Amino acid sequence: MTAVSPPTGARADHTVFATGGQKLLGHLAMLAFSAFVAASFSLGALAAPHVGPAAINAARFLFGTAIMGGVALFALKGNLAWPRAPWRYLVLGLLMAVFFVTMFAALQYTSPVATGAVFTLMPLASTFFGWIFLGQVPRAVVIASLVIAGAGAIWVIFRGDIAALLAFDVGRGEIIFFVGVLCHAAYAPLVRRFNRGEPVAAFTFWTLLATGLCIAIYGAGEIAGTEWSALPSVVWLAIAYLSVFTTAGTFFLLQYASMRLPASKTLAYGYLTPSFIILLEGLLGHGWVSASIAAGAAVTVLGLAVMTLARD
Repeated sequence: MTAVSPPTGARADHTVFATGGQKLLGHLAMLAFSAFVAASFSLGALAAPHVGPAAINAARFLFGTAIMGGVALFALKGNLAWPRAPWRYLVLGLLMAVFFVTMFAALQYTSPVATGAVFTLMPLASTFFGWIFLGQVPRAVVIASLVIAGAGAIWVIFRGDIAALLAFDVGRGEIIFFVGVLCHAAYAPLVRRFNRGEPVAAFTFWTLLATGLCIAIYGAGEIAGTEWSALPSVVWLAIAYLSVFTTAGTFFLLQYASMRLPASKTLAYGYLTPSFIILLEGLLGHGWVSASIAAGAAVTVLGLAVMTLARD
């Protein structure tokens, strides 16, 4: 990636990238990120018929923010002061609130496979926003590897069925989730743009708090009207997983990696989500996929490997 003059208003240090060791940690963080996300689509689909999207997300962020608050207090030895320029967190929180609400809203109209297909648009969208917000211009090899990895991910999502891929129907659910994907894609480069040297734990806590606040305001009526005591156990299982792993955990990992990797590489790891689902399903005894689908997963991994090794 070449360092070019940032857009007007951007700080010069936005184009100063991390050292080799820091980049490696950033890549490992995003590997964990994609593994955590893998289970959220299936769990979300199981919980979606029983609870509204605003209600389940409000609950996950309530618990997730509390967990991250404890981590931040411990890491900062109790010194968790009110943040400077809190509007930054409101912007980031609004973007992520839109993503999570549209994800669960979309699952009421379409399948996890369809939402997974829309999700594969995020890395390229993030590359575009990285150019807009940070002036990051990825090399041709990075763009090519993103396209190759994305093609492999789509092949896996549609289980190697060309007929199913050609029959993909863009409906209401897909359009709803696409709006959320664009918001998530803008989030990663804005983390680097907005960070003013705050510790990752503190930055993550305030972003989580702002996200939960936005969701609570949006879904106040739905939250109040939910019969929480009557919810089935699968909803509480989903809330517990989402709170720990795909709220506190993934927010921290994404904040951490966004400060060490360019936007084009950060969210590219979302392509690995279908492959992790294949691995988890096989390990859980639910059967392994065909050689054709496994080949698609291998193409995804190969494309990401090329992207990882390519110079920034």
